[in-house]
This record gives sequence, C-alpha cells and structure tokens, in this order.
Amino acid sequence: MGALLAAGLLSAAEQRPMGFFVTSVGIGKGGDLGGLAGADAHCTELATAAGAGNRLWRAYLSTEAPDKRGDSARDRIGNGPWYNAHGVLIAANLTDLHLYNKSITLETALDENGQRIKGRYDKPNEHDILTGTQDDGTAYFPDETDHTCNNWTSSDVGSAQVGHHDRHGGGNTSWTSAHASRGCSQEDLAKTGGAGLLYCFAAD
Repeated sequence: MGALLAAGLLSAAEQRPMGFFVTSVGIGKGGDLGGLAGADAHCTELATAAGAGNRLWRAYLSTEAPDKRGDSARDRIGNGPWYNAHGVLIAANLTDLHLYNKSITLETALDENGQRIKGRYDKPNEHDILTGTQDDGTAYFPDETDHTCNNWTSSDVGSAQVGHHDRHGGGNTSWTSAHASRGCSQEDLAKTGGAGLLYCFAAD
C-alpha cells in the first residue's frame, strides 16, 4: 500500500511540475538585471538550485523600443499551464493568466522553494515585482516615460512598472501593472515596497 501511495504522489508531482515562482532574491542591482538575458539567467539559476532546472525559464518582463512595440512579457513565457512550487494551479493558459486571473495571491505567489514572499503588511514590504508591462502583459505604453529601467540595464535613472504579487496597495490590485517605481536603484525600488524581485515562468 505504501509503495502504491508513493507512486501515486510521484505521478501527481510529475503531472504538476513547478512552472511559476517569484524570485526569492533579486539580482541586487536595482533595475539593472543585465537585460532580458540576465533576468532569464537569474530565473534559471534559482530554479536549478530548487531542483527545477530542466525547464526553459523566462523572466516575466517587457522591454521598450523607440517608435515601436518592444518585447511583451506575455509572449516570452509559453502557453501554460503553470503551477507553483506546491503544485497549485496558477493559470491554465495566457487568457486565464491575464484576463481572468484570481489565483495569484500572497498565499500562492511563492518563491522557488515554496516560501511566501513578503507582502504589504510585512516588514519590509517587498510586494513590488518588476514587470515593465501593462495590465495585459503587453509592452506598449503610449507615453515617453521609461517603464523598464532602460530595458533592464539601469540602476540609476529611469523607472520600472511593477505589479503587486499580493494584490494589495495603492488601490491597484494588478499583479502585472500596479504603479511605477520611484527610480531604478535598489534603494528607490525599496522606497515603494520592492526588492527587485521577478516573476519567473517555465516557457516549455
């Protein structure tokens, strides 16, 4: 009986491998992530340390380009489904993730080790997650403001659009696009409730 139970648990784990997490730590250089490549590498490194390095990991980040749409975060992360480290379904597909999502909360937006990320009512508050996106996960902002810390290469000037993983604060419950940061330094990110953390998704 014990062997059968173990086999059943293993089968469930195999069917629901981790495909989503919030990084337990940031890179430490504010909005300078080394571009998309550096951010993806950070996701991969943390996932590998947690035993999930056999998947194609991508940071949920958009970029901007002069006079045209940049890379959209939603186009970088595959088609789902995505589960957190405890096997809880975060979203079945891109529409579920953006249009209907109620699954990303303080209790489910866990790090790669299945631990909770500090939210609005914790000290320090670290609920600002770097995204650079609009609410639907797209890159385009119809203004001249920097929303991506110079495409994730600045730790000084500029700003970053952030989401709230706990769905609280500032009257905006968006996990993707709650508000802009004060700046791109590590200190500026902390002033609005962040630590330079990222959402990571398995794109395969």
